[in-house]
Amino acid sequence: MDALMQKNTQTIYWQYALWLAIITISYNLVEGLVSIAYGISDESLVLFGFGVDSFIEVMSGIGILIMVNRIRQNPDTSRTPFEVTALRVTGRAFYILAFGLAITAVYNIITNHKPETTLPGLIISIVSIAVMWLLVAGKRKVGRTLNSMPILADANCTLVCIYMSIVLLASSYIYQLTGFGFVDSLGAVGLIYFSIKEGRESFDKAKGLECDCEDEDCP
Repeated sequence: MDALMQKNTQTIYWQYALWLAIITISYNLVEGLVSIAYGISDESLVLFGFGVDSFIEVMSGIGILIMVNRIRQNPDTSRTPFEVTALRVTGRAFYILAFGLAITAVYNIITNHKPETTLPGLIISIVSIAVMWLLVAGKRKVGRTLNSMPILADANCTLVCIYMSIVLLASSYIYQLTGFGFVDSLGAVGLIYFSIKEGRESFDKAKGLECDCEDEDCP
């Protein structure tokens, strides 16, 4: 009887994990579109970079969604090659984002470029912090209940999104108060740091999980 109850509980929580992944992907899609649109119209580098990061998180989220669905249906299966490839693509995307932000930030500092306004960044960052915090709490609860390290790792990735939102909030708020254009570029530097960190972690995960897909190539 206890075993049956435990199995039912796991089934319910894997369903929760699936919905958390879907919500993460859906929210980041909307957030990315809105952030990029306002980032371009208001010429805000940090908001544009934040929007691009949201789309990268969508790619990462798709890999998590496939993983959760696979484990939910058959817990004993190994990772698929697609999941490993998704991690590598995500890692490269984070590095490209960091490179692009660095070049643009230097250019903006040299030319003393200023955003039109950072008010949308303020609003988006506050909403993002609230939503991401709820997702982190949900993923941690599900991950601990299922004893799933991948879900707990995904919760930590979502936590990094909160840090990025805080960078956007701080830079947007300071610019609204002071009007100093370089604050936008300094905010981009914060995004660069977290992008490089996330890119490196994506490659480390791909490297560590590759042998799950190709056991014959493992030593």
